[in-house]
Amino acid sequence: MRFIRSIRSIPVSMIALALLFGVAGKVRAQQRGADASAAQQGAPAGRAGGARGGRGRGSAFQNMTLTTTAWPDGGMIPLRYTQAGPELSPAIQWSAAPAGTVSFVLVFHDADTLVNNSTDDLLHWMLWNIPGTATGVAQGRPDGFELADGTRQISVSGSRYRGPGASATGPIHHYAMELYALDRMLDVKVDPQGPQEANPNVQTIRTSIIQAMVGHIRGKAAYFGLFRRPQ
Repeated sequence: MRFIRSIRSIPVSMIALALLFGVAGKVRAQQRGADASAAQQGAPAGRAGGARGGRGRGSAFQNMTLTTTAWPDGGMIPLRYTQAGPELSPAIQWSAAPAGTVSFVLVFHDADTLVNNSTDDLLHWMLWNIPGTATGVAQGRPDGFELADGTRQISVSGSRYRGPGASATGPIHHYAMELYALDRMLDVKVDPQGPQEANPNVQTIRTSIIQAMVGHIRGKAAYFGLFRRPQ
C-alpha cells in the first residue's frame, strides 16, 4: 500500500516522460540491432529492410558512355549524316549498361526547335525496344517501323532516320542524342499507315514512349552535335 501511495504522489507528467524515454531507448536499441545486421550484409546503416521503389528491385541509377565516330562530342555534324547530304544514320556505340537492362531507347532531337508551339522539339530519330544485349546501332539503319531484331523506330520523316537540317540563314542548331537503359520492353507500336512527315501522331507516339519509360530508367548517357546548312 505504501508503494501504491508513493506512485500516486508522482506527477503524471513525470510518469509520461519516463515512459517516453523508455520507448525512445527501445527504438534506438532496435535501430542499432538493425544497423548491425545491415552492416553484416553490406547495406548502409539506417537502411535495413532494403531500398524502396523500383518495384522491389531498388532504385539504382547508372551513368553510361555513348559515342559515335561520325562526329566528336559537341562538334559539327558532317554533311553525309544530314539533309544536305545522303542523310545516312550514324553508327553509335555505348558501354557501362547497368545490370538488369532489358531494352534501350535512343532519342535524337533538335534542341533549338519547337513543334506546334509546345515544349516538344523536332524529333529526328527515336529507337525503342533495342535489345538489352546490344552495345550499339550500325550505320545506315534500314527504313521500317519495326526492324528484324525487334527494335522500333520513328521520326518526323516516318519510319526512318531524319538528318539535321538547320537553315543556312539561321544560327547553328544543337542536336542532342540521348540513350536510356530500361528494365522492361515498351508496349508502344506504330500504325503502319502513319505517321508521315508533319503528322502530329509522331509527337503522340513520342509522348507515349516517354510515359512508358517513367519508373523503369536504370541508366542514361548523352552525346551532342552542331549543324547549320552550308551557304
